[in-house]
Amino acid sequence: METLVDSFGRQITYLRLAVTDRCNLRCTYCMPAEGAAIVERKELLTFKEMYRITRVLSELGVNKVRLTGGEPFVRKNFIDFIKMLSFNDRLDEINMTTNGALIAEHIEELEKLKVKTINLSIDSLDAANFAKITRRDVFDKVWDTYELLKKSSLKLKLNIVVQSGVNTSEINDFVALTEKEAIEIRFIEEMPFNGVGKRATEEVWNFNKILNEVKDGYKEVEKLPVLKSSTSHTFRVKGFKGVFGIIPAYTRTICHDCNRIRITSTGLLKNCLFDEGVFNVRDFLRNGANDTELKQLFIDLVSKKPKDGFVAEANRLKNKNVSESMSSIGG
Repeated sequence: METLVDSFGRQITYLRLAVTDRCNLRCTYCMPAEGAAIVERKELLTFKEMYRITRVLSELGVNKVRLTGGEPFVRKNFIDFIKMLSFNDRLDEINMTTNGALIAEHIEELEKLKVKTINLSIDSLDAANFAKITRRDVFDKVWDTYELLKKSSLKLKLNIVVQSGVNTSEINDFVALTEKEAIEIRFIEEMPFNGVGKRATEEVWNFNKILNEVKDGYKEVEKLPVLKSSTSHTFRVKGFKGVFGIIPAYTRTICHDCNRIRITSTGLLKNCLFDEGVFNVRDFLRNGANDTELKQLFIDLVSKKPKDGFVAEANRLKNKNVSESMSSIGG
């Protein structure tokens, strides 16, 4: 079987697919409060196009898909698309990232499909602070979703974007959740993808600072083995049921064995989060490309995947200041 291998010998087995650029929240680190550049619906990939892209990639060795947005459940008939993807026998996992405000009524159905893991974005345990971050008053809905997911058969991860001066005082409150719950907390370094560029901060909350904050609160912190192509470094407080991880998304110390590509909701393929997109697959499809041509396209594009995020950022041909909205990239 042909596979997707870049010039550094890394095999691509993981696709992050954004199903929409729309979201029902307006998180400060992801989108501007107003004036987000929402594309026309005709510019979005159709579900049939997404299925075809995913099927061809799975025939090239991609066995894991993460569905993102925006907020994926904002898109009409999204659950039907998940059912469609579940028929792909080459996929081992379908996972998704959600803000939790719209997913609750679908959890039982998701358990019956090929969905394995839900990453729930929740950046504060305080309702008022949550509303400040998301610019929406939906904390109770998201917390109810958290409680339902804990009881489900789905693996649960909580995503927390660590923001200086905003939620850093809650880091150890989140770690405390892992004492009695077999969940994974994932602290993510803040990135400049909020539609306005990286904001000025007095303190840089990078990987080391986040870890030191946890160690100040919990003395027995154990480092767990690093899994191949993992996006995070994982730890456990001794005796706790769950674990916590730190994703060095901005300091980029996880690039050496990256196995991921991204496709945005408009069909733009990104070899790296920090590149500006290398090819519009949507237009290629709509211009009549067959599956053989599509396979060759993916093989050619992946072969040019940069060594790491720093190289990708340096090679941007335009808009050198990375300031897209994360919702347009696929969170």
